[in-house]
Amino acid sequence: MDAIWLLSLSLAGGALVPGAPAVTLGVLGVAAALVALRGRRALAIALLALVAVGALRASRAISRHATAERAAPRALAGAPRLVRCSVTGSVATSPTRATGASGGTTADASVRLAIEEVTLTCEGENAAQPTALAGRVVLHVPWAEGEALRRGDRVEAFASLAPPQRFVVPELGDDRASRAHGGVVLSGGAVDLVRLAEGRGPRAWIDEARRHVRARILATFPPRAEALARALVLGENDLAPDDARDFRDGGLSHLLAVSGMHLVLTVNGAVLALTALFCRVRWLALRVVPRRLASLVGLVICWIYCDFSGSSGSAVRAAWMLSVQLLAAALGRRVRPLRALGWSVLVMALVEPLVAVDVSFALSAAATLGLIGHASLSGRLGPRLSTHLARAPAPARYVGQSLATTLAATAPCAPILLRMGPALSLGSLLANVIAVPLGEAAALPICLTHALLAPLPRAERGAALAGGGALLLVGRLAHLTATSRLGRVALPRPTDTQLGFLVLLAFAGTGAARAGSSRGTGASAARAARLRSLQRAAQVSALAGLALAEVHARRTGAPRGALRVTFLDVGQGDSALIDLPSGEAVLIDAGGLVGSAVDPGERVVAPLLRARRRSALAAVIVSHPHPDHFMGLRAGLEAVRVGEVWDTGEARATAPNARPGPYGATAYVALLGELEARGARVRRPDTLCGTHEIGGAEVTVLAPCPAFAEDRGTNDNSLVLRVRFGDRAFLFVGDAEHAEEGLLLQRAADAAGSLRADVLKVGHHGSRTSSGDALLDAVAPHLAVASCGGRNRYGHPHPVTTERFRGRGIALLRTDCLGTVSVRTDGRSLEVAATAGDGPCL
Repeated sequence: MDAIWLLSLSLAGGALVPGAPAVTLGVLGVAAALVALRGRRALAIALLALVAVGALRASRAISRHATAERAAPRALAGAPRLVRCSVTGSVATSPTRATGASGGTTADASVRLAIEEVTLTCEGENAAQPTALAGRVVLHVPWAEGEALRRGDRVEAFASLAPPQRFVVPELGDDRASRAHGGVVLSGGAVDLVRLAEGRGPRAWIDEARRHVRARILATFPPRAEALARALVLGENDLAPDDARDFRDGGLSHLLAVSGMHLVLTVNGAVLALTALFCRVRWLALRVVPRRLASLVGLVICWIYCDFSGSSGSAVRAAWMLSVQLLAAALGRRVRPLRALGWSVLVMALVEPLVAVDVSFALSAAATLGLIGHASLSGRLGPRLSTHLARAPAPARYVGQSLATTLAATAPCAPILLRMGPALSLGSLLANVIAVPLGEAAALPICLTHALLAPLPRAERGAALAGGGALLLVGRLAHLTATSRLGRVALPRPTDTQLGFLVLLAFAGTGAARAGSSRGTGASAARAARLRSLQRAAQVSALAGLALAEVHARRTGAPRGALRVTFLDVGQGDSALIDLPSGEAVLIDAGGLVGSAVDPGERVVAPLLRARRRSALAAVIVSHPHPDHFMGLRAGLEAVRVGEVWDTGEARATAPNARPGPYGATAYVALLGELEARGARVRRPDTLCGTHEIGGAEVTVLAPCPAFAEDRGTNDNSLVLRVRFGDRAFLFVGDAEHAEEGLLLQRAADAAGSLRADVLKVGHHGSRTSSGDALLDAVAPHLAVASCGGRNRYGHPHPVTTERFRGRGIALLRTDCLGTVSVRTDGRSLEVAATAGDGPCL
């Protein structure tokens, strides 16, 4: 295998050491050992050295970003977490359009701006003191104020800022590297934006061109196709949620991303056109080789187009690889594709220490590696393959070659895709046979040509209709593939250890570890045989490791003989997963962020269930029908069988008179109907109140009993549960406030100790109207967990409430500070695990 490729992997892979040190170092160490056993000891030493360099550079980048995050302004205790600031800085990346919830009209649209060289003047502890921020700020400004901005513009705006929304769940990986790679320290909405100075130079000119093309797309493309066209041409990921889901589940997302393939097709097409043009200029063709000159011009076109299309990780990687190939062509040389890929990865790793955590970069590199392997295999099969293909009908040859190419590009990406979603779509292999010609050969060139046709209105309109039609056909195909579930294969989420073994398995089967030919004699033949044995042993060991890692994941995901409660970090909402002593599990709530496109069910609940190999839940308990508790259920439970749903009954009674919308009783009742249609049994307080034995634990429903009360608010009709195993108990009070707390205390007076618990799930995210003195005295917990978000607008938990816990010596663990909190008991002792916080808790 090419040395440059191996060196690039080592340098880039070093960035993964801070997040998964044992796995990364183990994989790269074994790989270096296999290289050394082939007699390439100097290369093996260089690989290990570059791993160390990559790890050191990544650690420094992560440390710098963490320092910037800690230094960022924070709200005062009890105040909304979004801090009001005056922001001054320079536009760092190309502005992009984001549409609103009502269909993407200009009135609802906003512009996303990444600002660097930032100076903040904020309200709060450091009011009126300008502060330089060592990091970027992302602002969302109204379309009318931000659509004319360009990179380099110096701007000032008033914004409500907080750290970007994130979910800290240790089992889903360490996100420190990806946060540092993005470089964003604060984000929020902004108004009253003023441009203080205009940017100059090529980047500003390119952004002006992007603005013009975007305007023409919005003016001429069919409304349903304009977001697709902007994604294809400008790299603006602004699809409607349903469209985005269809392309993702249908395996066709790559057709709308400005991928490496788009860049290669566009630039190589331009180089071929220039070559043909230069050949027709006699005086020029006599003095230079047209292909060489066209390749030099292609280098410039390559980077202009990469920048114009949004500079995604995949496009930049492809631009570097294509630059190597074009430079070689300009010099009259040839370069092997694997070496060109290696140079592209090496240069990107040198420029950006954390590039390995960029998902688009990783997918692009993996797909390109698969295509290179496919081409190499086809070349080795050579005449035999050609003979068989010649006998097949032309349509069959096309389908077979398309399927083989798609499979070659998809297979190396499969482990990464399974970290991002619940299944692989084999139906997408067939869909790509039709969609790729529509997207790559029709929609892409038509949409790019459309960008040049503004002086010819009729031609521009025709191109918009043709390009939009092609995109809508691709969208329809994506919808059919996604909804038909054709060939959809659900697979577990690979663990870090399994990813490591997969890399070793692939590495051991490549030329890097190949023992070589056995045609030698004597010592050389014996050495080759030993190396082949080592290679086979490495492959067998990797396969065994994969199996053992899966056994371990299933055992730790569903422990037996203990009760484990995981309080999930879902932002400003509630969710808890209870692993029961029998191995079964119960989910209480699934979070939900009102007014946000981020779905905690999709981002946290579903991935965690997959990571723990949970395909069924004994029960799903919805404490009360508020959106920050139920909105995550649909996505979170999509691939899970549910035995029972416990419900307060309030939403069903009030839904006929409720206002329609995604956040109210109507939406919640519809969700219950979907779960019932899938076989879940819905139970309400009339059958729930009292004590139940579930999975080896004792679950007591304390309220609302015998039914919800119409004279109390929804929060004060929350389901209140006490879960006991052995000598230990947990109390879940939903969003109960003082009214329901008073009711619980009245009933507890007749049943001494009925509220006692070692762990309390704090009511209503720690608001001042919950966790009263009398309740805390009755429960007497050793520790309490408050589920609240780092961007919440309510100032939860309130200082008055936190002081009640502090005054009683009760440890208060907060998900906004610690991320996901896990408490495990064998019925006697308590074990608490939490992620280190990002800074002081307010």
